[in-house]
Amino acid sequence: MASSAALACAGLIAYTILLIPFTPSIADLRKAKAESPSVLMSEDGKELAVFKRLNREWVELNEISPHVIKALIATEDHRFYEHHGVDLKRTAAGILRTLQGDPEGGSTLTQQLARNLYPEEIGRKRSINRKLKELITALKIEYAYSKDEILLTYLNTMPFLYNAFGIEMGARTYFDKPAAKLNVLESATLIGMLKGTSYYNPVLNGERAVKRRNVVLSQMLKRGVLSKAEFDILKNRPMRLDFERQPEPVGRAPHLAAHVRKWLVDWADRNDYNLYSDGLVVVSTVDSRLQAFAAQAIERRMDALQAVADVEWGVSSPALISTYAPAYRGMRRQVQPWGHWWRTQGAQADAFVRETSAYRALLAGGTTPEQALAQLKKDTAFMNGLRAEKTRLETGFIALDPSTGHVKAWVGSRDYAVDQFDHVAQAKRQPGSTFKAFVYGAALEKGMEPTRKFVDREVEIELKNGSVWRPGNASGVSGKEMTLREGLAYSKNTITAQVMQEVGPAKVAAFARRLGVSQSRLDEVPALSLGTSPVSLLEMATAYGTIASGGELRKPILVSRILDKHGKVLETFTSEPDRVMSAHTAQDLTDMLRGVISQGTGRAIRSQYGINSDVAGKTGTTQNNTDGWFILMHPRLVAGSWVGFNDARLAMRSSYWGQGAQTALPMVGDVVRQALQARLIDNGARFPTAPESFFSRMWASVSGWFGSFGWSKPQPEAPVRPPRPKPAAPAAPSHPPAAPDPIPEDVPDMHFDEMQRIIDQARNGGQTPPENVMPGAALPGAPVAVPGYANEGRAVAIPPLYPAESAPGAVIIQQ
Repeated sequence: MASSAALACAGLIAYTILLIPFTPSIADLRKAKAESPSVLMSEDGKELAVFKRLNREWVELNEISPHVIKALIATEDHRFYEHHGVDLKRTAAGILRTLQGDPEGGSTLTQQLARNLYPEEIGRKRSINRKLKELITALKIEYAYSKDEILLTYLNTMPFLYNAFGIEMGARTYFDKPAAKLNVLESATLIGMLKGTSYYNPVLNGERAVKRRNVVLSQMLKRGVLSKAEFDILKNRPMRLDFERQPEPVGRAPHLAAHVRKWLVDWADRNDYNLYSDGLVVVSTVDSRLQAFAAQAIERRMDALQAVADVEWGVSSPALISTYAPAYRGMRRQVQPWGHWWRTQGAQADAFVRETSAYRALLAGGTTPEQALAQLKKDTAFMNGLRAEKTRLETGFIALDPSTGHVKAWVGSRDYAVDQFDHVAQAKRQPGSTFKAFVYGAALEKGMEPTRKFVDREVEIELKNGSVWRPGNASGVSGKEMTLREGLAYSKNTITAQVMQEVGPAKVAAFARRLGVSQSRLDEVPALSLGTSPVSLLEMATAYGTIASGGELRKPILVSRILDKHGKVLETFTSEPDRVMSAHTAQDLTDMLRGVISQGTGRAIRSQYGINSDVAGKTGTTQNNTDGWFILMHPRLVAGSWVGFNDARLAMRSSYWGQGAQTALPMVGDVVRQALQARLIDNGARFPTAPESFFSRMWASVSGWFGSFGWSKPQPEAPVRPPRPKPAAPAAPSHPPAAPDPIPEDVPDMHFDEMQRIIDQARNGGQTPPENVMPGAALPGAPVAVPGYANEGRAVAIPPLYPAESAPGAVIIQQ
């Protein structure tokens, strides 16, 4: 018997020794003691985010109420200062009670700390293996830490529910005060929660929490840190909470930080660093000023657009109410936001309810589908939350330097606290007409010239399945000839479809992939020319950056260098250029995209935002106004934005407010204008030009030398593509122009697609608008009644949303 016991004991000792390498090392423990989270900095030295493992704020012992420490030691480990990590008496008593069927923990504070620090390595299961790992780690902790350091680390790692860790966050969450100001009752309440945070949660289980608090008080009495008189008074006091969830700090660029964190965790693992404890300084490429400009522009414009959507879907009238965004803010107070939609779209509203987790939970509980639907539709709080979620207009914004690939600003949604889904990198939406740049770029690569003409006519393209695709323009077809340059500037679907037919979907898709649209699937079908394949905003900005850089792809980078906590540079990062498009093609395509800004759908960049730099870009609007896009290219900054609803089954109601020129363009224009004014980018920068060929340079020299003799230019022996002329630098007027740039008279159809959609939606009776109707101008036609609007019959004078906008250009159509 004795030999068997001795053998078992020897085996246990041997097994314990074998477990030592599988527990945290002394070095790891010392790191945990001096845990220092890594920091994400902007390139201009501003803190963007702190990478913490948990939502906690580390405090020192002198910043913690003495009542907390006394309650903790008296309740959890009254021989804390006497043992060396393991209390043999308590362990033996715990084993005996367990054998008697009354499991009771015999863990010291040090052993509990071991579990708190290394929950995955040690585990929580009741097993000999876990207990031995816990014991070994506790002994190592006692070797690496002093008693005060153990106490300090324990108090700063305790969990308190509601994403609160550590005594400081626990004090703020339940009592809205710092840990230093906790009284005896509050301290006893928090320490009492350690036995079971959910079971003794004072918010949900107040009676249990009071009983457990009094157990802690009795232990304090037993250990002599509380007098009998104090105990008798305190045990009858009611629970007084001041509960407030503590939001985790998100910093200035939360979506960017979340994106960077994923990459950094992998980098740290590969390079033997801990992102959460090694105090790394991660220097991003983001400029905090541009980031702030973007956040401000989004807040201004999206608030106005939300009011537009709320009002237009709140009334029964289908027509455009106003072309002046701030006017809708006053109207919103007089209507039920989205009321008309929810009243008339019953089937779709029911589908929204059926897609929720609450509906699925009711079905799982045995409720019939009909009963579950009816029950949820009667739940006011549930339906209000569903309406708010579905009808919230969202956006994404990114800006990058095409010459380096450095991301300069990144805003993934209107508010990270409300919507953490990243609409820059995660969301994939149809890009609409912004994709047309790749169609025309592929055509240029094939050898077409910007002056090549196509007839604006009806197009029928037979598909492989035997069906026929008939793309059309909202303004119809004119039957006149248009150049490639005009087709892109006025976003003509019929011209683009013919170009696609001649180039081929496969070549267009391959061209887009080379430029940077490489993570999304592109369906190689004719309709791809109109942007029907969903892509991310990050991909589109990358591809436009390739165009802006003269045909060199630079993959976007978010981090320029990483330093250790002592300032030593650990690694630097750059984006190497990759020539993916000829310089001549890039120059021609850039010049064609200039036309979009000077005379096409992006004219507001100059007329409203006063941007007179060398810029180019493209708007985009998808079917039924579901997605609005705009991407602007400057030689030192490519900025892009998307606007829409998370659920693509919802869209802006009127075509005027649904077009990319009204949703996405204003935010981009606002940011770029501010960047130029702050001189963050060079107003005089020019897009790169393609180098002239050897024959062109030689002929220029010869003709210059012999020009004075009047010699005529000989014909070259072989055809040589002439050099591209450098576009003239735009003049910089002393003040922004008062009106949009005029459209040349030789353009066959003056109504570009998005404008025509405004007219179609705004008119009653299908009247034909005058030739020169521009966005923001008064639209003639039958008046539109707005039910419930208090200011009927009068224009509403509201200050302009942007300094460059002016009230006289707006119109409110009222009865």
